[in-house]
Amino acid sequence: MRKLEVKNLKKMFGETKAVDDISFSAQSGKVFALVGRNGAGKTTTIRMITDIYVPDSGEILFDGGKRGDDFHKRVGYLPEERGLYKFMSVMDNLLFLAEIKGINPATSRPKALQYLKRFDLTDKVDFPLDALSKGNQQKVQFIGTILHDPDLVILDEPFSGLDPVNTNLFKDVILELRQANKIVILSTHQMDIAEKICDQMALVNRGKLILNSTVSEIKQRYSASMVTLRAEGDLAFLDSLDYVTAVEHFGVNKTIQVKHDTDIQRLLQELLRHNIIIKQFVANEMSLHDIFVSLTRTKEEMALDAEARLKVATEDAA
Repeated sequence: MRKLEVKNLKKMFGETKAVDDISFSAQSGKVFALVGRNGAGKTTTIRMITDIYVPDSGEILFDGGKRGDDFHKRVGYLPEERGLYKFMSVMDNLLFLAEIKGINPATSRPKALQYLKRFDLTDKVDFPLDALSKGNQQKVQFIGTILHDPDLVILDEPFSGLDPVNTNLFKDVILELRQANKIVILSTHQMDIAEKICDQMALVNRGKLILNSTVSEIKQRYSASMVTLRAEGDLAFLDSLDYVTAVEHFGVNKTIQVKHDTDIQRLLQELLRHNIIIKQFVANEMSLHDIFVSLTRTKEEMALDAEARLKVATEDAA
């Protein structure tokens, strides 16, 4: 089993701690999600893994030892920003990317053509990259990331600019990489996708690692005695219930934390007693999106959210 180990990484930019003592490991045959808000330290961490940045301290191990001279050939990295040559053709871009990884054009061209057919780009083979849409450019860059059959695949916001059909295509290929026993590290803001395809997740906030576990363990930990509610009616009474410990608002949904699982039935009865129209009532289940928001929102953002909800309630009452 191959493994990438990140141990106690630190990186400063001036007075800013971009990455503050982050440790995690990702193993082959798994999809590892590295998530966090903008500026949390995800991309800096990725750039240290790929040797673009040198860490101030800490170490990165691959296959149980320090990264060797051939490490860059064993890695496929799709950066968040596009790094292709705009005026080169689609095929020339792909052949060049494979060649710098040690794969000659005679070997890479047939495989590139297979991928281009799968990604519906066969008619764009000789087009300059600049003539393609942003979504198609992203598809070319994704193909270039995996064309040399890397052992470690790092994808930084791979779904950026993609429509739902191509998003599903990317998801299918990522799952195939997992099936092929690759190490896959995925950085994304799209938590619904992370929830569907990732096995493990590390959450970074303000340079620090605040969560690192399997997706199933995270959901179990944060979903216990939790109700996700979508309803119509005045729910102000929730704050007065002594068995309700927290109410979080996520757009049209609310998550309600109760003290014990037995309180979930009491809550349902209370909602019915207040003539609340229940659209959705899900017990002991919380999405990764809601967990992400609840763990990373600042006090200022929560205060602004409460102020906005109070304003809406006041206007409705008037």
